[in-house]
Amino acid sequence: MAEFKISSAVLFMASEESPSGNGTALPVEGDRGCLAIWFCCFTLNLKKSLDKEGTVEEYNEVKGEEYYHEWPPYSPPDSRRKEVVVQITRQMLIGAMTAPFAGGVPQIEGHIVYGQENQEKVARKMEELAYTNSRWQEPFKYEAVMVRESDAVLLIGNYRCHETPLDAGCGLCGGRADCSFFYERRSHRFGLVDITDRRSETLIKGPLCSARVDDLGYAVGSALWQAVNNFVDARPFMSVGLAGQKLGYCPNSGMVTGILVAGQSKNPYVDINPDYHLFNMGKIVDVARKQYITPRMVTSFDYRKWIPKRKEGESE
Repeated sequence: MAEFKISSAVLFMASEESPSGNGTALPVEGDRGCLAIWFCCFTLNLKKSLDKEGTVEEYNEVKGEEYYHEWPPYSPPDSRRKEVVVQITRQMLIGAMTAPFAGGVPQIEGHIVYGQENQEKVARKMEELAYTNSRWQEPFKYEAVMVRESDAVLLIGNYRCHETPLDAGCGLCGGRADCSFFYERRSHRFGLVDITDRRSETLIKGPLCSARVDDLGYAVGSALWQAVNNFVDARPFMSVGLAGQKLGYCPNSGMVTGILVAGQSKNPYVDINPDYHLFNMGKIVDVARKQYITPRMVTSFDYRKWIPKRKEGESE
């Protein structure tokens, strides 16, 4: 092991215990003086980094242990895993915001929702919306369960599709190729759309600029590409976007898409059984707890006094 010897004069000149108290007890002037002071400070710091035996100490400030496990949910090991997924979800949002858009105009905003309480709010809003349309009941209720089983919810919205259309006369909205279909159905003045009246009889207040909605699709695709590259499961849902918009997420957007993200051993967005809102992992575990606890009370005995013995010849 290398050893270092430092002269007493050098240490005296750089020592905090020098007569002047500022490490410049010896008279030094000019460039040589500055160099001497620098050298003294350097050697003093080096001395401080030596242990009693004269060897360099090991500074491992970034060290520790982390244990990861996905069961039980929201336990410390599972929360660490979820934290990693949230970080990936942030990367997904940046990917969405840097996706190619028509004209290169910024138009994407996003919200990330995570945590049991916040995800529960989104799930319950989806269940509420499920009963506004009979065709939505099963999908919305099933997907509400998926929200609860996810590690994070990414909401991506386009804040230009209802206010500042592309004005390209493309006809993607289905009307004439002059954007008149949009402007005839929106309150505006000199092309500036008034969006202060947010009342609507439909879940999405239209019409929307289809070119801008297409750009939202590019943003979602870019976010999903980030998910693929980071080996997490992700899937976009219209139901999640609607619920998030009704809860006030992506407040400036005319249309919002929700992406559920999970980093679990089993993809929670596929292999969905009928009546999934009733037969899912959370419900089954809760029923198992009930079925396990009740028989214990019915057939209980004092193990300190008597434990049932197997009859002779009875197999183990």
